Amino acid sequence: MPLKPASSYRVIGKPVRRLDSPEKVNGTAKFGIDARPQGVPYAAIAICPHFNGKLRAVDEAQAMAVKGVSQVVRIEEAVAVVANNTGAARKGLAALSIEWDPGPSAGVSQAELERRMDAAIDGKALPHLHEGDVAKAEAEHGPVHEFVYRMPILTHSAMEPMNCTVHVRPDGCDVWVGTQIMSRARQAAADVTGLPVEKVVVHNHLLGGGFGRRLDVDGVILATKVAKQVNGPVKVTWSREEDIRHDCYRYLNYSKVTATLGPDGMPVSWRHRVIGPSVMARWLPAFTKGGVDLDQMGGAESPYSIPNKQTDFARHEAPDGMLTGNWRGVGATRNVPPVECGIDELAEVAGIDPLEYRTRLLQHKPRLLAALNLAAEKAGWSAALAKGKGRGIAIAEDFGSFAAMIAEVSLGEDGQLKTDRIVCAVDCGQVINPDTVEAQIQSGVVYGLSAALYGRITVENGAVVEGNFDDAPVLRIHETPSIEVHIVPSSEAPGGIGEAGTPGVAPALLNAIYMATGKRLRTLPINQADLRRV
Repeated sequence: MPLKPASSYRVIGKPVRRLDSPEKVNGTAKFGIDARPQGVPYAAIAICPHFNGKLRAVDEAQAMAVKGVSQVVRIEEAVAVVANNTGAARKGLAALSIEWDPGPSAGVSQAELERRMDAAIDGKALPHLHEGDVAKAEAEHGPVHEFVYRMPILTHSAMEPMNCTVHVRPDGCDVWVGTQIMSRARQAAADVTGLPVEKVVVHNHLLGGGFGRRLDVDGVILATKVAKQVNGPVKVTWSREEDIRHDCYRYLNYSKVTATLGPDGMPVSWRHRVIGPSVMARWLPAFTKGGVDLDQMGGAESPYSIPNKQTDFARHEAPDGMLTGNWRGVGATRNVPPVECGIDELAEVAGIDPLEYRTRLLQHKPRLLAALNLAAEKAGWSAALAKGKGRGIAIAEDFGSFAAMIAEVSLGEDGQLKTDRIVCAVDCGQVINPDTVEAQIQSGVVYGLSAALYGRITVENGAVVEGNFDDAPVLRIHETPSIEVHIVPSSEAPGGIGEAGTPGVAPALLNAIYMATGKRLRTLPINQADLRRV
């Protein structure tokens, strides 16, 4: 039978109201933190602040004197206070006298971690991609242009803090949680309880923010350990401080890019070394090859037509006990900034407009080029800008979708940076609901701006320093720029859209800052003090 032509679609490609929006607005939607099985008490938890640290001793007398507190639960790496309400549980937790064993990581500092990463820039690495002959091209077409980009440790900062409710019984276990992978949550509870996995039931709930954080199951493990010592179900809710100090972080990621240009100013060689941890070695070993984390290398080769390319991976892990994981945009968020800023730097060396430079290099990528042209048109790329203002471009190809982003920034007389406008064009194949595409891009832009402007977790004495939104801020409403989303019409197979809005934000912003100030920033987050020195 003939398929219905796209011109006759009544639902696909049309804006449709989401069925879950009214419940999210009126408060009846059930997130993990809303789980309340009958008779459930509430637990507040303190996890050893030091990587791989343990609970040494605890004096529970003051906690047990708090009205409503019924129990203090000790596990190897944490202590929890159980009460008939969350307020009492947190008050009891604050009253505890806790002694931690910091373990072998007690002396680890931020300066040491960064020193190790710098040392790895020119150390040993594993080959990933070799096309052409980079060494020969470098010898024939010098000079070699070199750029090193440094990205910080990032937390997820999901608005709903980590939580999990568990009921352990001799014959089974129930878990109430918002998780991105139910099968892993189920297996984790089975492993802790020793029950067959078929005896574990996971009741999944909406996520108050996932972004990769709820792909990991450390929260389920801790809650199940606590629940084993509680008669009946128990809800374990982390404070914001525990949430930030015990995340599965996007660890330090550094990139060294070297390139040579031909007589026409276009690149003839591209070498990109990625330095960072292998998340997939732990999380999904099948997504590694020859010791190389294939996600970590995502996009490192660049989408541009360059005859000689080489990428390699210098694996460098976080300190033992510091969990690293997936972060919205995954590999692209690590590699799009050095690629897109590097291309801008090469365009400057060649004396060619950044848009024109990319256009010449993307003739073999018609979908990516179409997104770039649409973004440039809607942003008015060629329009003149006042002094102290700048525009910057970044493109990304990821999860089967193609996105181009243009950022507009301005610098006040006080040197304060303001992001005025973000224009994004995206080709994600056949669009089912354009409202969802627009919402996902807007969300990804806000997430990427938060990281570019503020995202930085630091370590001292083997523990994370930051603990709340005062020292680990996220973008506020009054800082949020105008965000325009333009969709490239397409009948191609649908691609992913949840990740597409994040990777291009930081490089577009950095490139715009250069246009506004003449200053190249190669370290994130953006340092306002550096801009004030322009």
